[in-house]
This record gives sequence, C-alpha cells and structure tokens, in this order.
Amino acid sequence: MLKLIRRAAITSAATLALLPASFSAQADPVDRAEVETIIREYLVQNPEVVFEALQELDMRRVAEEESARQNAIAELEDEIYNSEYQVVLGNPDGDVTLVELFDYNCGYCKRALGDMVRLVDEDDNLRIVLKEFPVLGKPSQDAARVAVAVAEIAPEKYEDFHLALLGQPGRANMESSMKVATDLGISEADLEESLESSRAAETFQEVFTIAEQLGITGTPSYIVGDEVIVGAVGYDALKEKIAAERE
Repeated sequence: MLKLIRRAAITSAATLALLPASFSAQADPVDRAEVETIIREYLVQNPEVVFEALQELDMRRVAEEESARQNAIAELEDEIYNSEYQVVLGNPDGDVTLVELFDYNCGYCKRALGDMVRLVDEDDNLRIVLKEFPVLGKPSQDAARVAVAVAEIAPEKYEDFHLALLGQPGRANMESSMKVATDLGISEADLEESLESSRAAETFQEVFTIAEQLGITGTPSYIVGDEVIVGAVGYDALKEKIAAERE
C-alpha cells in the first residue's frame, strides 16, 4: 500500500509540474490546492521518497547515456574497428577486438601496459586496436605524431616502439620518441618526412571524433563490442569483458 501511495504522490507531483499553463488556469483552484497540500505533506513526512525518485532519475540517465553510446558505436563501427588510422596488435583475425585509446604521458596508461601485454600473451585469439589519443598537451601530441610516423614507415616495428616509449619513465615528447624510433633502426630522415605529412592530423581528427561521440574524455579508455570501459580497470576486468563478448 505504501508503495502505491508513494508512486501516486510522485506521479501526481510530476503531473502537476508538467501541466500547461492553459490547463492550470482552467483547473479548479480549490481542488488543485488540496492536491498540492496532500503531496507536500506526504513528502515532508516521507522525505526518502525524494531520494528514491532521484535514484530512479539517475538510473534512467545512465541507461540513456549507455544506449546513446551503443548507438554511436554502431554508427562508427568502421572507424572504431577497421580504420586505416590505427595499429593492430595480437591476432589480426582474432574473434574479439579490444580497442584502447591512450596517451603516452598518461600514468594510468603506463600502468595498464602490462595488462595489454599479458592479455595478448595469454589469448591467441585476441585482436588489439591501438588509437592515439593525445589529450595531455603538446608533448603528448608530438610523441603521438612520431608514433604515427613509425606506423606508416615501419609498421612491423610499431609494437616495439609502443612498448618502449609507453614503458619508459619520464615524459614522452618529440625528442624522447624520436630517440626510441631511431634506436629501433628507423631513419630519422624518413621520420622527418613523415612528420611533414597530414597523416597525424588526420589520425587525431578521427580519434577525437570517436571520443567525442562516445563521451570519452580521458585515458586509458577501452571499447569491447558495444561497451565503453573508462579507466585503467585492470587485467581481470578486461579479461572478463573479453570473455563476455566472446560468449
């Protein structure tokens, strides 16, 4: 009975709040005042109803946001999973794809690097897609520009470059990323030439568009199937999401 009263009170309050002005002007002022008094008295005596209503509102908001993300993922499927502006590690023909948006100067990305390596080592059927998402300023953008150049010039060396640069201490920038690349035997002249192209700008534009559409603002962020996972959630959580998508 109490639940019914609560539901009626909330419904009545919402209905009164949404009534158009024309209807309000025509309504019997005595009846309306009586209803408002009943609702007000009930809410004062049962303030937890307001909390319950806010909880319900928040749950609906989260559900709507998740639904919008899923729709956006479906619309951007090719850009997310099969873009020319990305690097694929692991099994390129794997049955599950884990997409990671990262920044070379993100401390959490550095911590999460071991999770990615372990997942690839243990799962022969996992496909990893890496997307440059340099959100931490110009040094990150410069490092990402070199990474894009490495992927274009010597894609077979990108994984070693990525592991070395993201795994090293200190701040990644143009100088440190160029050193990592040249230490791998990539010509500095070739890198400089690639840096002059529009490839990096096109890469960033696509990734930032994806992030905006999916409501992603930080790194690391992951996409598995139609789900966005924000933050360095750890190996176990990622493995669970991969297993769920596989099932």
